[in-house]
Amino acid sequence: MAILRKFHFLINPISGGGQGKVVFNFLPEIMRSMAFGEQEWEREFSIYEQFEEQVKDALANSKCVVVVGGDGTAAAVFDVLLQHEEFRHVKIGLIPLGTGNDLARVLNLYSALVDRGLLYIVRKLIVAPSKSFDLWKINGKFAMANYFSAGIDARIAHDFNRDRKEGKIAGNSVIKNKLHYVKRFFADRSYRLETGDLHITDKSGTKNSFTLADYRTIIVGNIPSFAGGSNPFGKSDVADGLLEVLRIKSIRSFLKAISIGAGNSVMKAKEIEIHLKKDEFIQIDGEDFSGKLEMPIRIEFGGRVEMLHL
Repeated sequence: MAILRKFHFLINPISGGGQGKVVFNFLPEIMRSMAFGEQEWEREFSIYEQFEEQVKDALANSKCVVVVGGDGTAAAVFDVLLQHEEFRHVKIGLIPLGTGNDLARVLNLYSALVDRGLLYIVRKLIVAPSKSFDLWKINGKFAMANYFSAGIDARIAHDFNRDRKEGKIAGNSVIKNKLHYVKRFFADRSYRLETGDLHITDKSGTKNSFTLADYRTIIVGNIPSFAGGSNPFGKSDVADGLLEVLRIKSIRSFLKAISIGAGNSVMKAKEIEIHLKKDEFIQIDGEDFSGKLEMPIRIEFGGRVEMLHL
């Protein structure tokens, strides 16, 4: 029987303006300084066309997989985890090099990176404890760890990703990305959901239905962080088997929610079904899913994983 590696670092080389390459280069020195032998850990750059196989290999041969990248890279790892229950015991770590880094914020990893630097967070993560963390399935296929949304915020994310692919964002720094997000907000501020229905099942099993027509957005959250650090949900337990659900009617309410929270407008749900027009703007964990989901959209509990945290 093969001996499992203690750590496998799966590194997105382009995240954080190329900081993934810095992590890759410094890892041997860091691991040696902490008395890890060469057979106890592995590092590799993620390759888009081979990513699923890379993840399965890392999960099958390691006690802990550390994702070096943004929320999108982490979500792709969770997609594989949901499809393979035999890997659920593997601990997952994250070195946050994305734009929003919402998952890393609730795990206290983002502040460690910002305040103390890259080498500090690598050293701390290697000895960090783990805690249970809910994962959710969307249409039985896609993993959701952070949030789902449709409407104005998803439209902004869609247009941002389009502009980035077309080279309209100078450079790849976090600050420039956030400034472009603000620009997209003003350009897309009139957007609203033309039609739609929301059906939720609460903790007691009671089902309720609501309209989404003429609302600005529907946001479903698993963690108390949204769109780069705002918290419209208030208190949120990441391992309670429940989601926070928020319908927002106006731009004023949207800005209020992301600045100080939505208060009593937040609903709790253990299962959700959403009906929208086929080409509606949608995002999952900050990644553009517009046109990729069949209707209706069903969100249900997918299981728990162990996440490293500080």
